Amino acid sequence: MLQAVFAHLYTAWIHPFGDGNGRTARLLEYMLLARSGRIPLLAAHLLSNHYNLTRTRYYWELEAASRLRSTSSFVAYAVRGLVDGLRDQLNLVREQQLDLAWANYVNKTMDRFPASKANNRQRALVHAMPPFESVARDELTLLTPALAALYARTGPRTLSRDLNRLLKAGLIRREGRNWKARTDVMFRFMPPAAPS
Repeated sequence: MLQAVFAHLYTAWIHPFGDGNGRTARLLEYMLLARSGRIPLLAAHLLSNHYNLTRTRYYWELEAASRLRSTSSFVAYAVRGLVDGLRDQLNLVREQQLDLAWANYVNKTMDRFPASKANNRQRALVHAMPPFESVARDELTLLTPALAALYARTGPRTLSRDLNRLLKAGLIRREGRNWKARTDVMFRFMPPAAPS
């Protein structure tokens, strides 16, 4: 990682081309990270992304490193950006794992009941519920257009019956007048979140 950061920094200092020095420095850095075998290929772009997201600070750090003839501040800035980028990617992967695990759990649970229109509607309802938010009863059937269409063809007691079945199945819980998906059960099987 240090080799990649120093290659970037020195290419920017040397400024060998009239145009494209920043792109060349970022490409060189990416290539060194990708070939290192220590950083996953999917994360090799994180430093370049960090520089782009913090462009003003990037230029300030480059200028300060040149003026002070010291690389420590730029290296610290780059390392912090890589760590933050890796943390963000880990949390994104964790969220996607949680979504997949929840969807599989819901489907396995609903597969225990006989196949029917009611089963499909209840499955659609629990899948439409946001993972960590409670939803007012009046808003449940409006979570998605497809869900609204399913409930438009039913009677006034259908939602109550569906909620009762999902409650008994352990897929939802009641919070006052609101309802919430039980995605918290997935945390027992998930790796811990990346530390802040």
